[in-house]
Amino acid sequence: MSEAASTRTPVALLPSLSPLLREWLPRQRWFAGKGRPVTGFALVAAVELLPVDSTGPGLLHLLLRVRQPGQTLGSRTTGRTPAGKRDSGTGGDCYQLLLGVRAALPPYLASALIGRVDEGPLAGRTVYEGLHDPRLAGLLLERLRTPGRFGPLRFDRAAPVPGGLPARVLDAEQSNSSLVYGDSYILKIFRRVYPGINPDLELPLALARAGCGRVPAPVAWFESDTPESCTLGVLQPFLRGSQDGWQLALKALADGDDFTDEAQALGRATAEVHTALAAALPTVSLSGPQTEHLATAMNERLDAALRAVPALLPYVRGLRAAFDAIAGATFDGDGRAQRIHGDLHLGQALRTPDGGWSVIDFEGEPARPLDERRRLQPPVRDIAGILRSFDYAARSHRPWNPAWAARCRAAYCEGYADASGSDPRAEAELLRAYETDKAVYEVVYEARHRPDWLPVPMSAIQRLAGPAG
Repeated sequence: MSEAASTRTPVALLPSLSPLLREWLPRQRWFAGKGRPVTGFALVAAVELLPVDSTGPGLLHLLLRVRQPGQTLGSRTTGRTPAGKRDSGTGGDCYQLLLGVRAALPPYLASALIGRVDEGPLAGRTVYEGLHDPRLAGLLLERLRTPGRFGPLRFDRAAPVPGGLPARVLDAEQSNSSLVYGDSYILKIFRRVYPGINPDLELPLALARAGCGRVPAPVAWFESDTPESCTLGVLQPFLRGSQDGWQLALKALADGDDFTDEAQALGRATAEVHTALAAALPTVSLSGPQTEHLATAMNERLDAALRAVPALLPYVRGLRAAFDAIAGATFDGDGRAQRIHGDLHLGQALRTPDGGWSVIDFEGEPARPLDERRRLQPPVRDIAGILRSFDYAARSHRPWNPAWAARCRAAYCEGYADASGSDPRAEAELLRAYETDKAVYEVVYEARHRPDWLPVPMSAIQRLAGPAG
């Protein structure tokens, strides 16, 4: 994305907003740079989706590059980091903001307040999070209903969208923001944006073309040209009355219920998604050089984890053995790399009121560079994510119920094999490597963010690596 702003607003806009945004941005759950101060901004693009005047609210759409220590503004970044090298953060992260502007903020929008502008083109006006304003959220839906361009923004749709639907913001979102319209549609707003198509648009579109009904098909979306295209938001059907797999698993544990039927059905749904993705998009054979690269990357992530969490050190020999077992190997079974979900766990699976499973959120791990998230990978990576999720659910319950997790894991793999013809347990070394890699990631995450949860992935480390050395 270019640093030259495409805007109908005065050039003084950013300096007048900077003091407010410097305080507000780090408090947002979707802001990725927590713990580091904001030292500067660069305006990538600014558009008045609703002109700012004296008669009512205005809506500013901003793409803003944020500078933090170790980053420099004015240089382009692809988010691409060479293997074995530390990401310098050159260029800063780019965020999408939708700012409401009013002369005064009504009481029902008090929680959305960003601040009052002291100088510049918005002097004397109040700026707030525009997604919380029903009128501005409705305007965004109207833009999506009418394909076309609006400055550097492009709005497109795959099917008609009704108008006049009331909007509400979902509070559960973390790395992005979501609006629900009339309990019929959900609009995901990508907060941290990258050049290129987001997998959460690309893969559901491909699955819809392939006739796969396991994923809600995109209805409309919008992107930007600045000058590189990037995905900003996707509108999909809202699966009203659905329950996510994580909450269902916890309820089953609390009630003492078996979960194997649900796990088996989820395995079949996962296999159907993988099969459809393999038919719709390119695949490659998983060759020796590729598995060598996979093992090297896993060992590099382990090296970083050992520096961050010394509790892993007694298990390092067994952990490396899990990774080295796949280095240079070829696999006779389902030995392919393809597009996958990339961040699959029980929270990304919804059981609909009719009892079926749907898979959502194909964005992958938002902290990873976009080109890495779009890379071809073995389907077993997704499978390992679900298996780890069963472990987490069982460990979240008191007393710990490892037998419950083992039954769910086996049932899930059986369901996957029934639908795909390939049992992931047949390639035990590849599955173990991906489970181990996931557990190492979990150890680092929990040590940094939820130390009380550290025993959950550490129990998996002990199981996968064998006795401590």
